[in-house]
Amino acid sequence: MGQAVNVRREGDTEAKAVARNLRVSPQKLNLVAQLIRGKKVTSALADLEFSRKRIARDVKKTLESAIANAENNHDLDVDALVVSQAYVGKSIVMKRFSPRARGRAGRIVKAFSNITIVVRQAEEKA
Repeated sequence: MGQAVNVRREGDTEAKAVARNLRVSPQKLNLVAQLIRGKKVTSALADLEFSRKRIARDVKKTLESAIANAENNHDLDVDALVVSQAYVGKSIVMKRFSPRARGRAGRIVKAFSNITIVVRQAEEKA
């Protein structure tokens, strides 16, 4: 009596990659995720390459991982891939304290976040 095989949550024409515990707040990471959502993979990579946001480098690595998963694990055509989903989630939060005036302490919240990128092979338009 072995464990049942995990069913694939993505479709047959999809592949995904997840980056966990990125040291940036989810709000800032979502700005970069909005930049690539719904675009073709080649233009999304170009946008991330020339983005001035620091976290764009990690998002680009995650997108490249999703492309590699699509190509190597699921035999999808790389030229026809589109970023179908790019969503951000909260992760751990480090809490720190900074000294303030009159003996008080100010709380500093250092947030971490996760990003999931799903690429889908687009159908050819006839």
